[in-house]
Amino acid sequence: MTTRRRPRGFTLVEMIVVIVITGIIGAIVAIFLRAPVQGYVDSARRAEMTDIADTALRRISRDLRLALPNSVRVTTISGGSQFLEFIPTIGGGRYRDSTDSSGAGNILDFTMADTSFEVLGTMPPATGNQIVVYNLGISGADAYAGDNRRAVSGVTGNVISITSATALPFDSCQYDTSGNVVGGCRFQVVQNPVTYVCDPTAGTLTRWQETSFQATQPTTLPAGQPVMATNVSACSFTYDANVVAQRSGLVTMHLTITEQGESVGLYNATHVSNVP
Repeated sequence: MTTRRRPRGFTLVEMIVVIVITGIIGAIVAIFLRAPVQGYVDSARRAEMTDIADTALRRISRDLRLALPNSVRVTTISGGSQFLEFIPTIGGGRYRDSTDSSGAGNILDFTMADTSFEVLGTMPPATGNQIVVYNLGISGADAYAGDNRRAVSGVTGNVISITSATALPFDSCQYDTSGNVVGGCRFQVVQNPVTYVCDPTAGTLTRWQETSFQATQPTTLPAGQPVMATNVSACSFTYDANVVAQRSGLVTMHLTITEQGESVGLYNATHVSNVP
């Protein structure tokens, strides 16, 4: 006779033993994997913070290289916020300083309120912008105050028309001992000032495209400006206007990003031309 055996399942004790063994194995695996996984997460966070700081400083440096000579201004206010301001240029050229042999040519006259002049060479993108001649950043030759800055009212051929109620203060031409022009006669085409605002209290670095020129550097940031970096815990801007024989300035920048108890700090230095 054949004896049939009924199929049997797992007992409760067997199931508990399996669960306990699986838990022990899982805990052992987790212990060995925790350090590498945490290290990867930490490295990724540090790389992200470095990238944020590096991108922000590169953007500022790129803008500063196009700054109008002698237009960089730095101010620190109570609370630690720092304001770095400059006037961006988008082009430039040479103006006619004298007529040709036949007496023709529209020169830029510095003895009167001249309202147009001829451009020698390629016409820069002047329409709708402003021109600046020989900016020294001092009283009487300060683009912020409008001494040597004029709005472009139109461009016809190679002639720029400007709005001018008074004469421009200084000619930028360079002359030899005989009075002959040997260089210069330059003008720059500019747009409204740009300010970078670093606020460690709010933890932000913001880029502000201003809507007008102000003789005194503004230190109040309007709402709604684009934020370039967050988690900013420290920053500093410094400006040396005469780092190379009064012809080149130096802007130094420090930016520190802090996240989850770790900080990444980067330093950058950018030369700006101060030859008007």
